[in-house]
Amino acid sequence: MSKLELEKLIRDVPDFPKKGIIFKDITPLLSDRFSETINEVISLIDWDGIECVAGIESRGFIFAAAIAQKLDIGFIPIRKKGKLPPPVISESYSLEYGEDTLEVSTLYNKQKVIIVDDVIATGGTLSASIKLCNKANLEIHGCLALINLSFLNDLKNSEIPIKSVFEY
Repeated sequence: MSKLELEKLIRDVPDFPKKGIIFKDITPLLSDRFSETINEVISLIDWDGIECVAGIESRGFIFAAAIAQKLDIGFIPIRKKGKLPPPVISESYSLEYGEDTLEVSTLYNKQKVIIVDDVIATGGTLSASIKLCNKANLEIHGCLALINLSFLNDLKNSEIPIKSVFEY
């Protein structure tokens, strides 16, 4: 299946989760073409030397866990506050419809990671995840997403490569 055919499975949901936001629903894509979708995300970078995938809660877990399993590498969860046992570090951030806090364990040491999420909107979640991984002594080699809503963020000039299968 081509990338264009995969993109047709993404549907726009107006006014979700609040009025004025057009939500990119990837549910049909995941239910109909999950394996092909994961392969598209994996194909975005060279994985040589990468030891772990850091998945951002919650839908980033879907992609990160599948990538880690397929490539036989580790999985590092980046979770919402209060979901991981200590010791953890936290980072608060703003997103397009509120504020939140992410946490990651401090038990890692210099693993080479790729940060993975489903959708990059304003970039707040990804920026907080990058800060967390740096604080946790992880070596970030890139960031991946299925969708980058680049009209909502200014990540083009990021020091860390950010790649996505689809960009709007």
